[in-house]
Amino acid sequence: MFRKVVKTVFGDPMERAVNKYRARVEQINALELQVKALSDEQLLAKTEEFKQRLANGEALDDLLNEAFALVREAAIRTIGQRHYDVQIIGGMVLHEGRIAEMKTGEGKTLVATLPLYLNALMGKGVHLVTPNDYLSKSGLQLMGPIYHKLGLSAAVIQNTGGRPDDGSYMFDPDYLSDDARYQNLRPITRREAYRADVTYGTNNEFGFDYLRDNMVWDKERLSQRPLFYAIVDEVDNILIDEARTPLIISGPSDEPSEYYGVFAAMVKQLTRSSDASVDLEEPDGDYIVDEKDRVAYLTEAGVEKIEKTMSSSGLLKADS
Repeated sequence: MFRKVVKTVFGDPMERAVNKYRARVEQINALELQVKALSDEQLLAKTEEFKQRLANGEALDDLLNEAFALVREAAIRTIGQRHYDVQIIGGMVLHEGRIAEMKTGEGKTLVATLPLYLNALMGKGVHLVTPNDYLSKSGLQLMGPIYHKLGLSAAVIQNTGGRPDDGSYMFDPDYLSDDARYQNLRPITRREAYRADVTYGTNNEFGFDYLRDNMVWDKERLSQRPLFYAIVDEVDNILIDEARTPLIISGPSDEPSEYYGVFAAMVKQLTRSSDASVDLEEPDGDYIVDEKDRVAYLTEAGVEKIEKTMSSSGLLKADS
């Protein structure tokens, strides 16, 4: 009852928000004929004009109307699709960092081109995060012509079993692949993929690349740039359902494999402390097992036994 009264007096906040977007859509629509009159060269030059205006102090929001109108015209000229008014609204919602709920078939892939282009003008790189490799690759192949028309570079990263450079591609309309699945996708390095204005990829690939970057010793080997702006497709699945699945990265050990056998033999020589002695200052065994936390740790006696065994085996030097 209270909500109904508030809604009657103050109006529906959602309706007010939509009305605000509708007013801006009308402004964007008013630019359509003006943008349509531009030649391809003039359309391309607009991107550099926008970047210069940003450098001169204008804000992204000041460019939104013109940028969205430009992307709409580029889409018409390249892939024959025109953003509907509701898709323009969706683009504004995503630009503001909010969630836009759209059903399958409502053109999510096309909607994303609007805020991706606008934010890419900052030159810091923007990401489109998808749930699987197919959506990333097909999304770029479908929308790549729009970015290319407007002078932006666009890339995609794919899972290749720990070999990131083997799964990185730049959209290039002149590149012909022997594999039809990778048409117009020119192979590049992972670092180059992140230097593109727009990068498509899965949440796992972005996450694993972040982990790999945290393992390098030289800044020149970093793949990713500082994070700036991203659109997450199927956000409930990626940020809620899959958030419970950890990303774990591993690699081959540099240590000789024969050491594992030596340490395994050492462990077999250790004796477990009795339950009655675990709380004593000096437990009666070499290690204690905590069943509740599922961990085991050495006692003082266990440490001494390991040190003696390592010394006699030549694994522990006297000054260590």
